[in-house]
Amino acid sequence: MVSLQDIEDAHDRIRDRIVKTPVMTSTTLDTMTDCDVFLKCENYQRVGAFKFRGALNTVSLLTTEEKERGVIAHSSGNHAQALALAARMEGVKATIVMPKNSPQVKVDATRGYGAEIVFCENSSEARVRVANELVEKHNYTLVHPYDDERIIAGAGTSAKELIEEVGPLDFVFAPVGGGGLLSGTSIATKGLSPKATVIAVEPEMADDAYRSFRDGKIYPSVYPDTIADGLRTQLSELTFGIIRENVDNIITVSEEAIVESMRFLWERMKMVVEPSGAVSLAGLLKMSNEISKKRVGVILSGGNIDLTDFFRKYEM
Repeated sequence: MVSLQDIEDAHDRIRDRIVKTPVMTSTTLDTMTDCDVFLKCENYQRVGAFKFRGALNTVSLLTTEEKERGVIAHSSGNHAQALALAARMEGVKATIVMPKNSPQVKVDATRGYGAEIVFCENSSEARVRVANELVEKHNYTLVHPYDDERIIAGAGTSAKELIEEVGPLDFVFAPVGGGGLLSGTSIATKGLSPKATVIAVEPEMADDAYRSFRDGKIYPSVYPDTIADGLRTQLSELTFGIIRENVDNIITVSEEAIVESMRFLWERMKMVVEPSGAVSLAGLLKMSNEISKKRVGVILSGGNIDLTDFFRKYEM
């Protein structure tokens, strides 16, 4: 099981090569919620998401032999870019299996970081199958986006930085998909601010973690229809065990609430935050009447939004 010491060791290992992302506040948000709110802005992290923390920690811990063989992942989003950059920084070959319908902006970024991209059909099963075939053929090391203690320890460094900067908190809100960020956040929070309540936030349209937490067994994520594309994955046994031990509650929010949170961050704080990253703020806004006068931390997990269509519309 991942410990606070693992997170501290990970931070020592990667701190000089990650961005110590800003903690931002908003008088308007404090007034809206009647709380002192501290936003940990992982949208300003390298590759635009917290994922870089775990990817760099993991690649840094590979053996010389594993580095020589290269790494592989299957991802259409932030993990693809994070592993590609981390591997380049460590001098390791990276291969990323991406579905054919991956956003072009993410394909371009992943390739720009030096990874070789192998395209597959547009299904989770195809991604896993192709990645496993390449592992079998080339003996690559598979780096899972969340079902890995090294990934979780790296992800937890975000909450560690937050609490070390602003002091003890009463509540910490974080999004949950596969549970890697939430697992690391909960371990860091309970270790550094033991009295804090950890709240996970999930879209109503992809509520498998909510139901899993409620019923004590893992439910699969089946055809999740949510704008928060980064939260369409399901928990693993590893992350579920950590969450059951350290997370106090999982709540869900509507698609409309997610979009309104994105809009608030854009209009009032001039921040681009992707739907998956804004979910945590939507959770705070939903619970604000229950937690007035509290010190609250919110993890904004990333800021990668595909604006291709927007800009194409206005091209001269």
